[in-house]
Amino acid sequence: MANIGGVLKAEISRLARKEIRAEVESLRKASSSYRREIAELKRQVAQLERGLRQASKSKPAAPDVASPETSRVRFSAKGLQSLRARLGLSAADFGKLAGVSGQSIYHWEQGKSVPRQSQLPKLAGLRALGKKEARAKREAL
Repeated sequence: MANIGGVLKAEISRLARKEIRAEVESLRKASSSYRREIAELKRQVAQLERGLRQASKSKPAAPDVASPETSRVRFSAKGLQSLRARLGLSAADFGKLAGVSGQSIYHWEQGKSVPRQSQLPKLAGLRALGKKEARAKREAL
């Protein structure tokens, strides 16, 4: 007659192996599925990189010229101050040309504030003016 402890131990081991086999099988399936997905993604990346290389070879690089509507005007307080000095205008007179107050011009030059994006094109337009044109425009206002 077999020892009851040995039989019980053997039965428990058999059931544990059966349970583990079921769990491991689902993990194997998931793992192989993930490997397939990763391989497919790698193929897609390689294909896109090849397409990118071909596209960059076929088209000559266009010069980086921004269109007027996409170009952004940069603002510099020092540049504004030198522009006003070049034109020989007071802050109040320069403000009239720019469509703002003289106090705003003063604050922009001191770096206490900056002009709005809507005001930058007008300031950029003033750069093209000469001393005589600026005075004539100011008096016309």
